[in-house]
Amino acid sequence: MKTQPFLELWTEARTRFSNQISSITEEDLKKKLAPSPNSLGFLIRHIGDVELLFAKNVFGASGVSVSAKTVIEKRDTGEWIHMQELKDYLIYSYDTLKSIVEKQTDADWETQITTKEFGTKTKAEALGRIVSHTAYHAGQMTMIQKYGTI
Repeated sequence: MKTQPFLELWTEARTRFSNQISSITEEDLKKKLAPSPNSLGFLIRHIGDVELLFAKNVFGASGVSVSAKTVIEKRDTGEWIHMQELKDYLIYSYDTLKSIVEKQTDADWETQITTKEFGTKTKAEALGRIVSHTAYHAGQMTMIQKYGTI
């Protein structure tokens, strides 16, 4: 069975991000680390957006409706300043991705998918992308929270 170990890997890797959330204040959400244009709030929303895009476009959750504003805009619009809204969105994105990953069969993990963002990958390789994506931005978030300014 491949699904359970993959799910455990993603869930554990995501803790590098999710464990930070409880220490972030609404004031922190506005922080940026010059010269980067992205705020802490933007990065939190971006992780949720990408999780939902993966659920829909990589793992086949066809019922998911997502407006990935951070991906569409490609820049921080300054609107990600409400912590509870972001927390609610993260719960939704996590639960949605977890639910569809749990439904994958062993054969599904070898299925190839193609996206404009990263080309053709198996679903197993694509899971590696979401793991590294979240960890990458979690590192940025740590630096912004610690050294960033408003």
